[in-house]
Amino acid sequence: MSSIEVSSAGPHTDESCDVIVIGGGPAGSTAAALLAQQGRKVVLLEKAHHPRFHIGESLLPANVELFDKLGVRDQVEKIGMPKFGIEFVSPEHEHRSYVDFAEGWDKSLDSAWQVRRSELDELLFRNAATRGAETIEGCKVRDVAFDADVATVKAEMEDGTKRSWRARFVVDATGRDTLLANKFRCKEKNPDHNSTAVFGHFTNAERLEGKKEGNISICWFPHGWFWFIPLADGTTSVGAVCWPYYLKTRDKPLKDFFYDTIALCPVLADRLKNATLVDDAVHATGNFSYSSTHATGDRYLLLGDAFTFIDPMFSSGVYLAMHSAFDGAELVATALDQPAELAAARQGFEAMMRKGPREYSWFIYRVTNPTIRDMFMHPGNPFRVKEALMSLLAGDIYKGTPMWGALRMFKVLYYGISLANFRRTWAGWKRHRFNTRDMGTLKGETILKSE
Repeated sequence: MSSIEVSSAGPHTDESCDVIVIGGGPAGSTAAALLAQQGRKVVLLEKAHHPRFHIGESLLPANVELFDKLGVRDQVEKIGMPKFGIEFVSPEHEHRSYVDFAEGWDKSLDSAWQVRRSELDELLFRNAATRGAETIEGCKVRDVAFDADVATVKAEMEDGTKRSWRARFVVDATGRDTLLANKFRCKEKNPDHNSTAVFGHFTNAERLEGKKEGNISICWFPHGWFWFIPLADGTTSVGAVCWPYYLKTRDKPLKDFFYDTIALCPVLADRLKNATLVDDAVHATGNFSYSSTHATGDRYLLLGDAFTFIDPMFSSGVYLAMHSAFDGAELVATALDQPAELAAARQGFEAMMRKGPREYSWFIYRVTNPTIRDMFMHPGNPFRVKEALMSLLAGDIYKGTPMWGALRMFKVLYYGISLANFRRTWAGWKRHRFNTRDMGTLKGETILKSE
């Protein structure tokens, strides 16, 4: 089925479907494709037009199986840069640490890709149409209302045309727009992580050599951390995730501030010394972590970032979104076909939606602590803790891989080392509290204005 972009006809009211999916990113497009394959009438709405810009270019090995199930692995491989592991760079260590996904518990989860999200998202959106979903672009949802039997979704096309659907079920995949979480006022800011991303794309950046060329580099610097993501077309995505107090110091254009920030990480500055900023463009976006109180309700569910958003340090966003779509499609089927089993299905789905963010967040909250930084920079494998860590970083968190005992042992070692170095640990905790304090919405919005 071809994608519909802009309707020039008169107002459309009371259209009907089984499921309406709002948001044409990885979560929404995946859910729409799966639900259409079940033989349901599915409408997928996207407010923008593909291809559209998005960050989050680094995928996890666990994504590969999902692409296989959707029948798009070959297409993703064509646009992707092979990624076999991670480089960690710390200003407090003279060496660099390299880890491979193949060192994880499941040796088959050995690689993924770096991708331009504009290309990946369009690929998945078009696949939903191929699988039978009606896909509509340039369509902004204005309201969702629920009554005893159906949901009514009201939207507006770019030409001002109003459209309305009555659906048996609504899937919210609106990402950080958090359509339903805002409607139900169930979105809660995470006080333990508060940061902002400033980023751009470069040509002619110096990359790692050989098999490591496509690896993501994570580089700490005094005010946060950098990502360095090589893409298949020769460009490299570079971004700084910074603490609020640092962004408050900006007193110059965003581009100049970004270059000054890069200069604070000598390894990265050296790799970019001969590089050119694409389109002379630097962007900024708030990276404030949040979670919703619930992911499911009567005739609706929230997927991916529409439910929760965590710091992107471990590149988990696309995987968690797509995995939630697979489980979400099963939940919708239960709701529509076996409503007597819905309560138990919702309980399981709610637990699943919290598991991934919870497991990654434990590390994210501590990643600037000197103890965990040392453990990443010296990744030993007593009690198979390195294998467990690499399994987590590969996205192997839902398949029942018996790594959780070793991962708990990693945490035991972390707490033991932290206690043995109490003064350093206490100083690190105080810095974290200082770094994540809220600098105020107005100031944050002024700082983040893209130029």
